[in-house]
Amino acid sequence: MSEVDFEPQIQHHPRIFFPNLLSPHECTELEFIHKCSSTVGYRPNVFSTTLSHLIATNSSQFIIPFIPIRERLKDKLEEFFKCEFELFIEFTGLISWSRGASIGWHSDDNRPYLKQRHFSVVCYLNTYGKDFNGGLFHFQDGEPATIIPAAGDVVMYTADDRNIHSVDELLIYSTHHFFHLSTSIKSYHFNLSDMKLSLGQITDGERLTLALWFSRDGSSDEDTKLVSLLSQHLLYKNIASSLLPLPASSNMYWFSQDQASNDQFGFNICWARLHILGYDIYFSQDTSCDSDVSELMLKPVHLVRGAELLDQEFANILHVLQVILGILGYIFC
Repeated sequence: MSEVDFEPQIQHHPRIFFPNLLSPHECTELEFIHKCSSTVGYRPNVFSTTLSHLIATNSSQFIIPFIPIRERLKDKLEEFFKCEFELFIEFTGLISWSRGASIGWHSDDNRPYLKQRHFSVVCYLNTYGKDFNGGLFHFQDGEPATIIPAAGDVVMYTADDRNIHSVDELLIYSTHHFFHLSTSIKSYHFNLSDMKLSLGQITDGERLTLALWFSRDGSSDEDTKLVSLLSQHLLYKNIASSLLPLPASSNMYWFSQDQASNDQFGFNICWARLHILGYDIYFSQDTSCDSDVSELMLKPVHLVRGAELLDQEFANILHVLQVILGILGYIFC
């Protein structure tokens, strides 16, 4: 199937759909980056990975796969909308939606602080009916009216009210159970299966996208801000040379049922991903009993598989998550 732009309605609802624009390898690589780096997102049941967050967590090497993809998308967008050399990338991020996530009718520039967004690009990294159910993308008017996500497909459209759209609630769920931790930790070998449920069940899969917004306003150029962040990080932080990830200082990995509150009951999404893969975690007996969850994120950690404590010590929870996901990705590629 070739690209579809629905020429007769292009003036009223400017958009274009490209099937298979991203390769399976690119989709898999971005999925790996998201699963070992994501934080709690901007909406309930949404998780995100931004380029600035990758820099802040000493994982700037993960930015490299984005570069050719961004440029390819920018070229396609400028060619179709006939605005060559006019656009700047305003935002790049990996965004996943889990069970219960949805968003109603809106345009992508519908807030005063979003008016610099002129074009939107959504790249689907996994497939409806295989990885998740629900989560369909609908346009309020024009064609295509509904986008059924498939890995590699891309939709581009103007960010204004000519392309008002929504996303259905995700429906699929699994029997994977997560856990709650209070801010006072009394046990350092976390067998997550034995812990109480606080949130019930969540999705077995995630609807994963690469989202980009483009602007004609050069002051909104994301790259300028990223270069500044990289320069500060490399010149002043003196941690980049370690090549090991460093979790964010704030509690960006804590998922609670009511994200608007300071609810202590929920789960750490890094630990949850490890648990789904069949691992528990063990902290040294020297770890203070007064350590809270955000402090434990920075502590050295061992893996537990079944009844076996593995010898390898990892620098922190992000380090072990990157290594495990990287090994599994290598095995199954």
